Amino acid sequence: MIFVTLGSQKFQFNRLLKKLDALIEENVITDELFAQVGNSDYQPRNYPYQAFVNHDEFDALIRKCDLFITHGGTGAIIGAVKKGKKVIAVPRLARYGEHVDDHQMQLLKQFDGMGIIEACYDCERLGEAISIAKSSQYQPYQSNTGKIIASIDKYIGNL
Repeated sequence: MIFVTLGSQKFQFNRLLKKLDALIEENVITDELFAQVGNSDYQPRNYPYQAFVNHDEFDALIRKCDLFITHGGTGAIIGAVKKGKKVIAVPRLARYGEHVDDHQMQLLKQFDGMGIIEACYDCERLGEAISIAKSSQYQPYQSNTGKIIASIDKYIGNL
């Protein structure tokens, strides 16, 4: 099962939703798919969706899915990889009115460099990214929180 979430940004991400519809029509995607479309105004034709799901529904969808497709938002990506899910992230881009700038490209490059996700920098290559993700193994997420706390603790101890 594929779970798609576009987060809670005030921006649309119609480009990704349309590409998913096309991939289903082309039989590239044959898996069950559900999308949380957020503030997008495109209405998918080939898969069920809701604007937003509640916390419990979101958790159930994460547990159920084999593949998690999302925008380049840190919270969505980290939440899914912490649960051991294969993640494909597609950046929202300013030129399509999907965000105010292209910072999600830089975020995806960082996550991609860590080997924890499949970054799909070009929405037109989503079918290829799905195929790669299904057959790939990714690094487990390792939080730096402990290192940061130890560094702060050491600093405070030296004052």
